[in-house]
Amino acid sequence: MKRLRVLVVEDSVTVRKRLCEVLAGDPAIEVVGEAEDGKQAIELCRSLRPDVISLDMILPVMSGLTATEYIMAYCPTPILVVSSSINRGELFKTYEALAAGAVEVLEKPRPDDVDGNWERHYIAMLKLVARVKVVTHLRARLGSARELPTVPMVPQVFAPPHAPRNCQIVAIGASTGGPGAIVDVLRGLPTGFSLPVLIIIHINAPFDTAFADWLDDQTSHEVRLATVGQPLIKPGVYLAPSGRHLVVQGRKLQLTDDAPRHSCRPSIDVLFESLAVEYGHAAAACLLTGMGQDGARGLLMLRQAGALTIAQDEATSVVYGMPREAVLLGAAQRILSLSEIAPALAALA
Repeated sequence: MKRLRVLVVEDSVTVRKRLCEVLAGDPAIEVVGEAEDGKQAIELCRSLRPDVISLDMILPVMSGLTATEYIMAYCPTPILVVSSSINRGELFKTYEALAAGAVEVLEKPRPDDVDGNWERHYIAMLKLVARVKVVTHLRARLGSARELPTVPMVPQVFAPPHAPRNCQIVAIGASTGGPGAIVDVLRGLPTGFSLPVLIIIHINAPFDTAFADWLDDQTSHEVRLATVGQPLIKPGVYLAPSGRHLVVQGRKLQLTDDAPRHSCRPSIDVLFESLAVEYGHAAAACLLTGMGQDGARGLLMLRQAGALTIAQDEATSVVYGMPREAVLLGAAQRILSLSEIAPALAALA
């Protein structure tokens, strides 16, 4: 059986040796190289062509973010970011790396992790990330994600693309590949977009703490974490906090501790279903890149209620999982490329 070939990039000798020892204990994994800085990571990636990379963010010589941008532009390889969730600067660099094409993020092991749970999760995450078919990201070649050209694509229309009249709210759901996709959508919405936007993203708990701040910093829109009782009477972007479902009741935001759906809390399905009941045809929702099937049935419920429903297309999805499930269910009224989604939403306002 072919073993999974892993490149480990970590400047701390102690942490790097621990990661390599964990990987060496799995017969299905082979550590093909170790790098202590970003420049070395690029050189080894080009020469060794690993199946997956375990990458730290704060590195000497060249940062993990810069290495990610280069690798995804010139030798695309699935990347699992293994990073700290404490340092705000490192958190922001982690979000940037996810937007630049890294697949997932995992918090670094802590000294008190002695029960083996972290090690098992690390191996499982690497195997999962390695299965993702990554695409070339031009960010490093162009110098900035903000300079990416908008390439017009002809949308596949699943049903006549009539927007609901008097749209009052927009919801967005995403998972793997979501940070970059969400940033692109929010950047594409005009400043002063007049509708409230609710966002659910599946991101590991330690890394959600500053994600709203990062989105706020990356776009012209005010982004904040959703709070209980927040009335939806003015525009703004509201992000569901990790570990709690976000719903709308009485035109106010509510957070619940109900059981996870599809092993997810917050769940996209839970939000979409509440909007179908609360707003019906006056809502719009889009399901972006992500693994699994969360959001598909909720999107179907919204479409049946008369809402405008959009699924990201396969060509621009990092993982065509959740959008594919929605399309197969007939939940997506429109199937659009990532660059087409923001204009479609902007037209509602």
